[in-house]
Amino acid sequence: MTAELTRRTVAEGLGTALLLATVIGSGIMGERLSGGSVGLALLANTIATGAALVALILTFGAVSGAHFNPVVTLADASQGGMAWRDVPAYIVAQVVGAFGGVAVAHFMFEEPLFSASTHIRSGPAQLASEFVATFGLLAVIWGSVRRRPSTVPFAVGAYITAAYWFTSSTSFANPAVTLARAASNTFAGIRPIDAPGFVIAQLLGAAAATALFRWLIPSLPEVAGKVIDFPPSDSKTTSEVRHG
Repeated sequence: MTAELTRRTVAEGLGTALLLATVIGSGIMGERLSGGSVGLALLANTIATGAALVALILTFGAVSGAHFNPVVTLADASQGGMAWRDVPAYIVAQVVGAFGGVAVAHFMFEEPLFSASTHIRSGPAQLASEFVATFGLLAVIWGSVRRRPSTVPFAVGAYITAAYWFTSSTSFANPAVTLARAASNTFAGIRPIDAPGFVIAQLLGAAAATALFRWLIPSLPEVAGKVIDFPPSDSKTTSEVRHG
């Protein structure tokens, strides 16, 4: 692994870890402080996640592209935004980082480092929600990058904030996040048995959105690797910024 790829994968792992620490930690805090109100706990979880996404994408975007999401990495590689040989390293970093973030959140709130979730998220409605959530996420990314690349972090954060509320699954939209949340028996968890269906729906949603926007925006491969220009920069320091 080259020094450059090492830096990028460390950024992906650390960013994903902080994202999961936010998702799990804010879920625990929200549930503890909400006085039994699930709606209030979800609102706290939503706001924290959306805000963290914007901050983390802006922080790590110039290093790795801030994917934090295997389906985003796969979609980006399919459109020429990154080399396929780098994809496995990214995905491993994202998954390891996600589990690390769960452990950190649990430690901060004096929970077991890992515990299988009992939170049921099954059925056609949940799977359809994950397809829609992930389709929308990739649509926002591909659409934003074409016209206003600098808005991508804010567009992604805003979309995920909204998708928490308009999907019955609360918009996981990320296989690494899904697998890691299966190891958290807290507010934001998902039963391990339900996780594979979520991952399949997410892969299908991302593929559908990428295919559609490849047709809607024929020049997409020309800009796939140039989503945000973080000054100071030169012509080579542009990165693809993604959730999740």
